[in-house]
Amino acid sequence: MGIYVEFDGIVGLFEQARREGRDFLFEHEVYELIRLIGGETIPRYVLLARGERLTGDKLSAIPGEKVVIKAVSPYIVHKSDVGAVRIVPKELDRVLSAVRAMTYEVPETYVRSLEHAPDRTPDAYRGLAGESLLSAVSRDIRGLLLVQHMPVSQEFGNELIASLRVTREFGTIISAGLGGTDTELYTDSLKKGRAVVAASTEMTDGDSFFRLFQETISYKKLAGLTRGQKRIVTDEQLLECFSALIALGNYFSPSKAKAPFVIRELEVNPFAFANYLMLPLDGLCRFTLPDEPVVFPRPIVKIEKLLHPETIGVVGVSEKEINVGRTIVRNILANGFAPSALNIVHPKAPQIEGVTTVPALNALPGKLDLLILAVRAEQAAEMVGQIIDGDLAESVILVPGGLGEVTGSEQRSRLIGEKIHQAHLKPDGGPVFIGGNSLGILSHPGRYDSLFIPESKLPKQRGDYPRKSVLISQSGAFMIARMSKLRCMDPAYALSIGNQIDLTAGDVLNFINRRPEIQTIAAYIEGFNDLDGLVFARAVREAVLMGKEMVLYKAGRTQEGKTATSGHTASIAGDYMVCESCMHQGGAMVADNFTEFEGLFSLAHALHEKAVSGKRLAAVCNAGFESVGVADNILGEDFTMEMASLAEESRSRLSEILHEAGLGALVEVKNPLDLTPMAAEEVYESIIEALFEDGNVDAIVAGVTPLAPLLRTLPEEMAAGDFAGEQGNIHQRLARQAGRFDKPLVLVIDGGSLYDPLARAFEEVGLPVFRSADQAVRILGKYIDGRLHAQKLRSTASGAA
Repeated sequence: MGIYVEFDGIVGLFEQARREGRDFLFEHEVYELIRLIGGETIPRYVLLARGERLTGDKLSAIPGEKVVIKAVSPYIVHKSDVGAVRIVPKELDRVLSAVRAMTYEVPETYVRSLEHAPDRTPDAYRGLAGESLLSAVSRDIRGLLLVQHMPVSQEFGNELIASLRVTREFGTIISAGLGGTDTELYTDSLKKGRAVVAASTEMTDGDSFFRLFQETISYKKLAGLTRGQKRIVTDEQLLECFSALIALGNYFSPSKAKAPFVIRELEVNPFAFANYLMLPLDGLCRFTLPDEPVVFPRPIVKIEKLLHPETIGVVGVSEKEINVGRTIVRNILANGFAPSALNIVHPKAPQIEGVTTVPALNALPGKLDLLILAVRAEQAAEMVGQIIDGDLAESVILVPGGLGEVTGSEQRSRLIGEKIHQAHLKPDGGPVFIGGNSLGILSHPGRYDSLFIPESKLPKQRGDYPRKSVLISQSGAFMIARMSKLRCMDPAYALSIGNQIDLTAGDVLNFINRRPEIQTIAAYIEGFNDLDGLVFARAVREAVLMGKEMVLYKAGRTQEGKTATSGHTASIAGDYMVCESCMHQGGAMVADNFTEFEGLFSLAHALHEKAVSGKRLAAVCNAGFESVGVADNILGEDFTMEMASLAEESRSRLSEILHEAGLGALVEVKNPLDLTPMAAEEVYESIIEALFEDGNVDAIVAGVTPLAPLLRTLPEEMAAGDFAGEQGNIHQRLARQAGRFDKPLVLVIDGGSLYDPLARAFEEVGLPVFRSADQAVRILGKYIDGRLHAQKLRSTASGAA
């Protein structure tokens, strides 16, 4: 589909506004901008400047029997809330009366609104009160806009909001959804992705965003898909609108080289509809000149030295106490790093932990691949300069906190950052730094472990064997807690990136993508550096296109974007919503909570090699409540599953198995299948095999309530070989069947700590385990949805290539 965007004309609008000292467009100028991006039905209007006389000729230029009168002010955004919008008959005396009344009443009403909600006061009015505030508001009303009245439907859902907004982390985003005065209410009240959707303009196109928009209530209303509703706009109109906005956002983007201007925010709220026409009824636009490009080239190739060093140095090791530095040294050695390649800086002790020391940084035997600073923040600030000036290391881990994350440390962090950035301008790029406030790095391929947690508190699976996952975390505590809790969390690399004073989450992920053996990447992120969210999202997509799986938890799930200082609905796509949408665009599975993060990682670890071809679920349980729990949880806020319709052949086979086991009179063949506690292990195995072979089934959940008397689920029962027989215990039986087929199988062990060994036994044979059926289905549903979405991204990319 062709789009029609007159960029030169839009630049002209911005230049004219700038000559008048403005960084915004008035509403009528926004109408002109819409025309310049292909809008066909712009309302007729007359701008009545402040003090200008209204004549009958001017009024007659506006068609229709009514006219809409709007106050023109750069700061009054929600006009209808303060009486700044009135609809009157198009009669000269009626219009004159309204104009004169609004000239006085609008400023007074707006001032009262600010007094009742001072947090919404624009910066231009802060510190003003009383007559001075009223005078300033009156002065800023540049005139009144007389606009053609467009007869449109007032039904719920018949208005559309469409906007662009620049975000610090992701650049320009586009959002669209339910419009009108209640947009924020809809966004707060409806399920995510149902009222408003958002995407990065640089990671989407018109077709992709339109498909995203089709999931909203807004689209279903506009397209006539709800009861009693008729279609009022074509798909082609919406697609052209979104495509034009995306082109506009990318042309006037903060990340576009030599952009003439940057559109900080553009909002049309609402587009209304009549006779298959899209009618803009209100709009705003703010723009700036582009910022001076601040480019800090980081030599990320040196992450190779950070993760696979041949030489390491540690500063801050105590001779007598087991401090952070001493623990780091012990862990490095415990992970197999050669003592002869390890250097400890200590002013007095000749040897610590069997490693020879040097008295100072400048006494190091040569340039190190990696230097770890486990010292106080003020010492680290001084040492960074020594390391850079002396060219002492290729990479550095900054362990100390107090480097920007706490009040009062910003200046120290800024000075360190400036030194690092200046070093990156040198021909060799200088060293790369990770942290501060880094708990360290575990690199099994690099044969070192610099996490400063004692082995007694965080035992690790040492040894050289293939590991296929990576954990990237801004919080070291989150990282080690997951490693301690999840048996399957045995990553090849675990990186605590801390405050990102130099290397960013995007840098690290881009480097990890180069490791072909890595299949699963998990990340905990609290915040991104400027535009690094976009870099990270692109790296997520690259990882997914290479066949990797990405699991993400983004902390800070606030409503910050909805109460942005602009105070209007262009910010309905809040910061978390934007992040979640961009990561989903990239193909990541975004966890809503820590439990979901752990479950998604466990599934990615266990099921990466399994084929995910659909959402048809089969379930077998030995407790009725589990069967209900499965069926009750197949529909989630961001996923859908369906209970599979079992093939007739499978139903016959299941009936035969049940009759042979004496359960035919107790168990009805259906899905979910409730076996009752009377089913033995061989019955489970046979039924699971039959479900695997059913072409109507895409995935299986097996609930093994371990208190059932016929199942050998206690440690002593599992250990007794004569009880298990030649076929093995239940975990061995089900693992044998899972190994024969490509479909996912997920286990549920709903019981107390007495049955933890049973759960571990299933995990040790490669089967993912959950401790409740509802949780298993919800997380499996989200995982399958993520896998199918990733497959679609790969298919689209393959087709485009």
